[in-house]
Amino acid sequence: MKEVTIYTDGACSGNPGPGGWGAVLFYGDHKKEMSGAAEQTTNNRMELQAAIEALSALKEPCKVKLYSDSAYLTNCFKQGWYKNWIKNGWRNSKNQPVENQDLWKELLRLMEVHQVEYIKVKGHADNEWNNRCDELATGAIKQT
Repeated sequence: MKEVTIYTDGACSGNPGPGGWGAVLFYGDHKKEMSGAAEQTTNNRMELQAAIEALSALKEPCKVKLYSDSAYLTNCFKQGWYKNWIKNGWRNSKNQPVENQDLWKELLRLMEVHQVEYIKVKGHADNEWNNRCDELATGAIKQT
């Protein structure tokens, strides 16, 4: 199984408001940058969209280390939130519908294909690739 490293980030101008996502994928000596935008969205949706788009770009099942500054994204998998959501019919601990279900379900579908380890990085700090993803995401917003 190929080993891929992915960095992702989402951004929003207003929350909700115009949003963007960015991703940088590494495999061996190869690097691929990706970005996209949405006219009306939230920061959390863009964080999830970045991971979905990056994983969707992989052409075969891979072992992935996915770095994100989003606690929303990384904690879901590190702390197993999604397991209770599924068990409780996609309702959270307050018995309310889980937000962004469409994106969570797509991400879980992609995780059936790829072995993904989520790693939290500090946002807007000294991580070169997280900073690059932020540049891609905010740049995408400007193009909407």
